[in-house]
Amino acid sequence: MKFILDGLTVYFPYEFIYPEQYRYMLELKRALDAHGHCLLEMPTGTGKTITLLSLITSYQLAHPEVGKLVYCTRTVPEMEKVLAELQELIEYRNKYLGPNPPPIMALGLSSRKNLCIHPQVAEEGSRESVDAGCRRLTASWVREAALKSPDIETCSFFDAHEKAGQEALLPPGVYTLHDLRVFGRKQGWCPYFLARHMMSFANVVVYNYQYMIDPKVSQMVSRELEKECVVVFDEAHNIDNVCIEALSVSLRQQTLNAARRNITKLEGEVRKAQAANRARLDEEYRRLVGNLVEAQQLRGGEEWLANPALPEDIVRESMPGNIRRAEHFIGFLRRFVAHLYERMRTPAVVAEGPASFLGGVQAAVAVDAKTLRFCYDRLSSLMKTLEITNTDDFGAIQMVADFGTLLGTYSHGFAVIIEPYDERLPHIPDPVLQLSCLDASLAMRPVFSRFQSVVITSGTLSPLNLYPRILDFHPVSIASLNMTLTRDCLCPVVLTRGTDQVSVSTRYEQRLDEGNLRNYGRLVVELATAVPDGLVVFFVSYSYMDYVIARWHEDGILADLMEHKLIFIETQDVMETTLALDNFRRACDAGRGAVFFSVARGKVAEGIDFDRHYGRAVVMIGVPYQYTLSRVLRARLDYLRETFQIKESDYLAFDAIRQAAQCVGRVIRSKADYGLMVFADRRYQRHDKRDKLPKWITSNLKEAHMNLSTDMLMVVTREFMRSMAQPVDRAAAGKGLLSQEAVNAIWEQQRQQAKQAGLGGGSVPMEVG
Repeated sequence: MKFILDGLTVYFPYEFIYPEQYRYMLELKRALDAHGHCLLEMPTGTGKTITLLSLITSYQLAHPEVGKLVYCTRTVPEMEKVLAELQELIEYRNKYLGPNPPPIMALGLSSRKNLCIHPQVAEEGSRESVDAGCRRLTASWVREAALKSPDIETCSFFDAHEKAGQEALLPPGVYTLHDLRVFGRKQGWCPYFLARHMMSFANVVVYNYQYMIDPKVSQMVSRELEKECVVVFDEAHNIDNVCIEALSVSLRQQTLNAARRNITKLEGEVRKAQAANRARLDEEYRRLVGNLVEAQQLRGGEEWLANPALPEDIVRESMPGNIRRAEHFIGFLRRFVAHLYERMRTPAVVAEGPASFLGGVQAAVAVDAKTLRFCYDRLSSLMKTLEITNTDDFGAIQMVADFGTLLGTYSHGFAVIIEPYDERLPHIPDPVLQLSCLDASLAMRPVFSRFQSVVITSGTLSPLNLYPRILDFHPVSIASLNMTLTRDCLCPVVLTRGTDQVSVSTRYEQRLDEGNLRNYGRLVVELATAVPDGLVVFFVSYSYMDYVIARWHEDGILADLMEHKLIFIETQDVMETTLALDNFRRACDAGRGAVFFSVARGKVAEGIDFDRHYGRAVVMIGVPYQYTLSRVLRARLDYLRETFQIKESDYLAFDAIRQAAQCVGRVIRSKADYGLMVFADRRYQRHDKRDKLPKWITSNLKEAHMNLSTDMLMVVTREFMRSMAQPVDRAAAGKGLLSQEAVNAIWEQQRQQAKQAGLGGGSVPMEVG
């Protein structure tokens, strides 16, 4: 439909729109009009992606001054889904825009592994191997040598793309990763470098979070994006954890051992270069006397030269004199690694701030913070000067350089924690030196300050008030939208007791209790008898799941369960889990039915949908708190309390409940779907836990469905499954939709209200539905 929303013509590729989609568009437009940021929660299965795309692309059409839509996703399948929906939207929109619609360029950008079409390189196993294989064939010095010696192999696709120069362009359209590979083969051009080149011409770019948040990657990929861009972080419920990981480095003893070998290898390469061509090292030295911007331009701006954390003012400084010479820099690296190795040899846990740790480094290595800041960039420059293409072999020393750069750049918001062993395995020495970021806003601050509008959205953002505090930004629009349902297809329940009327919980004092485990086991068996097709069970951790399943096996509970459904288990091995998921789906398709045991915070909980018959019920066993004895977590909790006045209990409960909501939300992927959500822990009965669940879950949680025992739950389950098996009333279903006429009537009503209020036809937001 084509309709007017607050004065904006919106192109939406469906005949009807949900009331929550309309409200979502209103909130989103309010943020775009104000050139501000927004925080929006909308239930899963309500068309959040197409709503975002429709509103923002329509806004771009009406406001040419607005820059690109940069849509950040977590996974490649999500990226492909966004681009597929955008293709449908543009095809629909062009029907209204006449025979010559405005051209649009939209594309997905991913790693070389997902875009490479070179026959040999594309077959390399890991992402790092593909990157190294690509560089071996495309580095500038390799291509220069190939001009003199035809025996040296280069990449024909990259060469053809370079030869085409500014003529290497994509025709207007929407390109998925598959489309880019197909076009690349047809033209003989490298899809990866073509996509990088086309970013400056694109209206819509879809890529991974890391391309925007991780400074090491964003400096390479996103540095030329204009301020007027609209940046969307979809499925952003864990965005603070992504930011923390992007700015944290962990070094183990084996990492430092490998770094020492890397240094020895670099030293040998420097000696060879000095003997063969001293002019190369001298030229690098002259470049480094100037500032890094000029040096970057002279070096060709190749990817691995991006500095991971340097602010703009530091980048424009010159390289410190004590590391400009290659031999001096290698000597510094050797001393730095030796100091880190020595610090790691501690019998007790050490936790200190970056300033204190830096003081020890300065005393032992005789360098200041400024020298450390340039550590990563200096290493990258040296590796290019030495014409090293297989950077994968130097991963250990790059981690050490990253550690040094972060340590020298940030004086607060970090903690240095040295642990001689894993606290859960205290008898096995495994020292680790962690530079842990405690402040997620450090990674997000450049994004919020640089871009005009940033949209943070997900189906599970509650409680919304914590995100502006931990990310340190001020949204102009915050909204948590409900789900309009014409039938009760969503049935959340809280189980507090087993069949023996004893409370169930994964609290530390109770989690291993025999009766508690038996009650959880009987709960799953009982549900397997009443729930058709797929049943998904989430545990709070891998270790707890392993322990519980082993006990269920000893008690014969698994044998009882196997009489009704097949059993599949998520493991920490990606290939094993993929195979288990595939067989789980086959069992559901065949009508045999299956149970999938999974873990909160795992890959399945974050990225796998159990829609339709694959997930008719989901059980969240316990409250998935983080491992609270983790010293990194303890340091972060202290920082949040001191800096943002966020209580430890509030943050832990917020984090646990958003993970639980994410798990149970896996079974509802559309309004035509249905599913039972079982929160199996007596703590969910408490208001401080339950109220942190998203509104679209709590609004469907009936008073009669709280504080249930297993027997009472089975009555609710059978009644729910029976009602869902009835034919859908199509007439009733239509009442939950807005037609074009209804939307236009809402706009007319808003316009009249604004006119009466003397606002000249301006915006008067109103509740819809």
